[in-house]
Amino acid sequence: MGSTPRADAVPPPQPDLTSIREALRARLSILQEGVEQASRGRTGPVRILPVTKGHPPEMVLAALEEGLAVLGENYVQECRDKEAAIGPGTVQWHLVGHLQRNKVPVAGRLFSMVETVDSLQLATAISMQRAGQSPLPILCEVDFTDIPGRSGYRPEALLRDSGNLFALPGIVVSGLMTVSAPEDPARSFAACRELRNRLERELGAKLPHLSMGMSGDFALAIAEGSTQIRVGTALFGPRGAAGRR
Repeated sequence: MGSTPRADAVPPPQPDLTSIREALRARLSILQEGVEQASRGRTGPVRILPVTKGHPPEMVLAALEEGLAVLGENYVQECRDKEAAIGPGTVQWHLVGHLQRNKVPVAGRLFSMVETVDSLQLATAISMQRAGQSPLPILCEVDFTDIPGRSGYRPEALLRDSGNLFALPGIVVSGLMTVSAPEDPARSFAACRELRNRLERELGAKLPHLSMGMSGDFALAIAEGSTQIRVGTALFGPRGAAGRR
């Protein structure tokens, strides 16, 4: 008698690539319409940064087919795995999750922008890693929520560090990023815009990027001046397993 195949020997079902592409195309159309409506009456474009955290490489390929070549990832290791799966240099990756200093050497090679610099120490580590290379664009993440455990500069700390931060070689501070307070997102976005404007005045610097707003609050962020919204669920649906740091 033949042995019964083990359940764990059955290969997992392969993703339906056609369905993935069709669902993404439909969601992207809806999102683009929402961004267009929220942008009426303001000047300057708003970029959609698709965030592929927790989604498989097939979703990245579908995004590329829709012309979305700049993507966001939260975790260095998850991004590195996807880069290996789809081929190096195919995507311009933005890091939108917290960066640990011991991950800086990998992140400096992998990402075209780090949006979550939240201390002078982290900025200095990136600056040292980029020695002899082209400067890496960064955004300073600022927290306006007072929620325990949230990452991000406190506004007063960023103002205190700004002179030293902007003088570091190997990086280019290009703007600010924030995650809103759940109970009053518009307040967080307005505060971030006002802080950016103050830094421009005091330092004589141009900070063109305001990365504000996600799937549930992007319209409010655009109304407060966001130049980039970070969107995951509204484009890709519910996440799968959490990525690795």
